[in-house]
Amino acid sequence: MPNQNILTSNPLVLCLAFVSGFIIMAIELLGGRILAPYFGSSIYVWGSIITVFMLSLSIGYLLGGRMSLHNPNLRRYGSFFGAAALLLLPLTYWSNQIMEAMFLRIEDPRYGSLVVSMLLFFLPTAVMGMIAPYSVRLLVVDSARSGHIAGTLYFISTLGSALGTLATSFYLVLWFEVNQILLTMSVVLALSGILAFIIGSKAPAEAS
Repeated sequence: MPNQNILTSNPLVLCLAFVSGFIIMAIELLGGRILAPYFGSSIYVWGSIITVFMLSLSIGYLLGGRMSLHNPNLRRYGSFFGAAALLLLPLTYWSNQIMEAMFLRIEDPRYGSLVVSMLLFFLPTAVMGMIAPYSVRLLVVDSARSGHIAGTLYFISTLGSALGTLATSFYLVLWFEVNQILLTMSVVLALSGILAFIIGSKAPAEAS
């Protein structure tokens, strides 16, 4: 039964939504550290970072909602995490080269930081933005409870974002290098995607 499979996946979907919320805010905070050597840490830089994250999340929400209309399943859900993990790798290994190239070509730090933020953060954040609306669709099995389920999901995701903010700003940046944090987050996203894909692959067999 499809509904039964979705019900048994609820704890997994909630946990993975928490993970995505945690990582989104952690990356946003790390963005200031990443751009600072080339563009400083002025309000222009933070304005650029926040703008890019808000824009990319809004597009991710839209795309994730549309994709959830067509046979929603855990395997596709897991692919979002895998794609986000891969898209974080350029941020880990080539961010300095990208920032140096833009720094030399764009004199105004406002637009330089905006372009660099788009290049570094837009794609991985947009993909992670797809997770929230898709999570809601996986959790909803009764339309009468859809509002309650969406509220619970966004509570869990936002709680993850709050803890990601505190953990990153209070501890992680003091204990580890930025690239180490990013690489660890990429691994966590990849493992989350693999877990969702494996459980999603087993679900049809169990249903039959």
